[in-house]
Amino acid sequence: MSDIEWIINWIKSSASDSQGGNCVQAAWTKSSRSNTDGACVQTRLDGDEVWVRDSKNPDGPVLKFTGPEWDAFVAGTKDGEFDRLGKD
Repeated sequence: MSDIEWIINWIKSSASDSQGGNCVQAAWTKSSRSNTDGACVQTRLDGDEVWVRDSKNPDGPVLKFTGPEWDAFVAGTKDGEFDRLGKD
């Protein structure tokens, strides 16, 4: 079981109206282990895709991964596949 907690930020949809019809869009999440200065990435599920963005630039570019691509990335991270990046 992971000890990482997620903070959910719900976004009111642009499909909401002034008559009280509130629609909710998918939520962006970030780990509770994120720095307080906002230096982290956020993720969100959108159908079968996982979206990733920079929390400091929420209107910036978004990386989109299929479920299998995301699963492979997470497995590689857990297996230490990326531990040497930036150390050469």
